[in-house]
Amino acid sequence: MPLEKYSIISGSGSYIPARIVTNADFIDHVFYDQNGEKLEKSSEEIVDKFENITGIRERRYVTDDLVASDIAFFAAREALVSAGISGEDLDYIIVAHNFGDVGADTFRSDMVPSLASRVKHLLGINNPAAVAYDLPFGCPGWLQGIIQADGYIRAGIATNVLVIGTETLSRVCDPHDRDSMIYADGAGAVVLTAVESDTPVGILACTQKTYATDLAYLLRMAKSYAPDYPGDRIFLKMNGRKLYEYALKLVPVAIKECIEKAALSIHDVEMVLIHQANHKMDEAIIKQLFLMYGEKQVPDNFMPMTISWLGNSSVATLPTLYDLLIKGSIPDHALNNNDLIVFASVGAGININAVVYKTPGKIR
Repeated sequence: MPLEKYSIISGSGSYIPARIVTNADFIDHVFYDQNGEKLEKSSEEIVDKFENITGIRERRYVTDDLVASDIAFFAAREALVSAGISGEDLDYIIVAHNFGDVGADTFRSDMVPSLASRVKHLLGINNPAAVAYDLPFGCPGWLQGIIQADGYIRAGIATNVLVIGTETLSRVCDPHDRDSMIYADGAGAVVLTAVESDTPVGILACTQKTYATDLAYLLRMAKSYAPDYPGDRIFLKMNGRKLYEYALKLVPVAIKECIEKAALSIHDVEMVLIHQANHKMDEAIIKQLFLMYGEKQVPDNFMPMTISWLGNSSVATLPTLYDLLIKGSIPDHALNNNDLIVFASVGAGININAVVYKTPGKIR
């Protein structure tokens, strides 16, 4: 068979912030609903119910001296070492995020210059042909960057692409909104590299959707739910119930479509790496996916999870999950040669995407 060009992940890295914030740290918060009414249940009851629904026990926040571009740099540096290449060998640097660098002193988004240019600067890359740009696409931003990078590689205009997901959601959290307990900070990165193969390997198929007619504002920015919150600062807000409903309806369809594009079945897939947004929601999505194939039972260890201890770090969840998985840091889960896996994500926009990926014969 003739050789064809494919994209494989040649290296990965992540940065997990040192500061651990447990659910108990929210007990002294006063929570309000979207109408500015104080919630009747005690904070203890609210926190306990939150953990039961989301599966989150703790999350990580960055220290005050760090911003998103800093932790993106840490993850990127590790990914380059893992891939065994220099930053000078890169053709593109794609940084997925949603809020830019939000300082602990101002809480304002700073996106000029782009975070990608900041990361390139921190990496000390001199090559002007290493094009750096940002990608705001909600939580699926990192996976969308992977899809774009694969396009560059297949088109023959790139050999190595660094794709980073970085976010400091702790700095856009309303302390009076119970949904804010979901959010976390972190960064993850991979190097996507071109290879030639006579059998399919690496990225085999992708699906991408935007539902902006009725769902565009399920996640948005707005003032604190606390009616007497000082100043005009705005925070990330989410219609969690509706997002859950539509994610359960739309994400399994997108994943199935992607698997079918690769001429595969769910029975060929070893595991799904899904955006770590809500444990129960993710479990329901995977269960619904299997039901679409006439299967009532999801195999054990099919969906590795990190949300219980890392929370939802938006664009960083998938690359961090992959990096931990490839390093053997997730109990009862391992990636082997020639495994078929699926990446999937859903988030603001409402954007949904999925990628079918076959691990190469030699992962490292």
